[in-house]
Amino acid sequence: MQYEEILHRCFRCGFCKLPSDYSDINCPAYLRYRFESFSPGGRMWLIRAWLDGNIQADARFQEVLFSCATCNNCVEHCIFPKFKDQLLNAFIAAKAALVDEGRLPPQVRDYLTRLLEHGNPYKMPRKKRGNWASELGIESYAGQEYLFYVGDVGSFDESGARIARSVANVFRKLGLSFGILGEKEGSDGNEARALGETELFKHLAERNIDVFKQLGVEKVVTLSPHGYNALKNDYPELGGEFQVFHYTQLLVERLPAIELPDSPDFAFPRKATFHDPCYLGRHNQDYESARQVLDLLPGIERVEMKRSGADALCCGGGGGNFFTDLVSSGAETAAKVRVREAADTLGADMLGADKGAGFLVTACPVCTLMLEDAVKSQNLDGRIQVREISELVAEQLF
Repeated sequence: MQYEEILHRCFRCGFCKLPSDYSDINCPAYLRYRFESFSPGGRMWLIRAWLDGNIQADARFQEVLFSCATCNNCVEHCIFPKFKDQLLNAFIAAKAALVDEGRLPPQVRDYLTRLLEHGNPYKMPRKKRGNWASELGIESYAGQEYLFYVGDVGSFDESGARIARSVANVFRKLGLSFGILGEKEGSDGNEARALGETELFKHLAERNIDVFKQLGVEKVVTLSPHGYNALKNDYPELGGEFQVFHYTQLLVERLPAIELPDSPDFAFPRKATFHDPCYLGRHNQDYESARQVLDLLPGIERVEMKRSGADALCCGGGGGNFFTDLVSSGAETAAKVRVREAADTLGADMLGADKGAGFLVTACPVCTLMLEDAVKSQNLDGRIQVREISELVAEQLF
């Protein structure tokens, strides 16, 4: 197994499942199951035992490996710099070995099967991939400055499509030259790679790369941080060399050039706290673009949760878990803990019809959907509203 040589170096000190001040649990799988085997250190130990033939790759072992949300908290907080950057790669390599053996939790197998057979996990025909934009009159990509890459969630999930339309409308208001692929677009493959299906990832990525090159694409702006991560960091190894941006990075450049009107709904400052998407923050070290956009909006007062930036608690949707649900169900999940933390940060003074709810803002369709569901399950609707940041920008512009 690739990265096998680093497994014995882990001292299983436990810092990898905590934030930098060691005050709480920051690993979604450990938070969900509360067994050390589901922590990064425990996972390292089990993989070593499996490779040595001391344990079998049974259903529980599979559950341990595939419950990893690939949030990169372990990489961020491991105290051994010589191999910390390889921790997540080791977990993915172990999953890849199980994929090769056909030993998968049913939810993972079903997700990958849908992705292979339909090109997306929603089992939707490719010709419907551009339906999210059917009433917007957005042009197909034909040499515009940017290709707007939407991805599976933005194309086929109802709420994801709402966010995609919001971003597209903001782009047009800002005069951005962009086009979309519609049915020519394919899944970015980020979750397939995170789940160890490297050949499927390669197949999906190479198909997109071929389409991009045929159309002469040079600059790509993504809706999701998951797609941003795949296109920016993994596609180059397959010959896909493009300039890749997350949409918030373009908004930071473009928004200051226009005057944003005060929203009539914000007669007083509304508090907002930002949830860092793992694939924008810890995976790609961009903690500021979305915050800078938020700070540009009139009537918004930004406050930080105790766990933010590199210490942010993952929503639990990464690593395919948004679709497989291995860590997002149960009484105590990362998303539920996160929305309670947001409610505490926004404070009791946000209660009441005179001031309305505070905003829990993120810049990722997966995070948005995970957090929206958690707010409902925790009965926090009256205290916080989950908003994707493009929606707040659109409300100011239209």
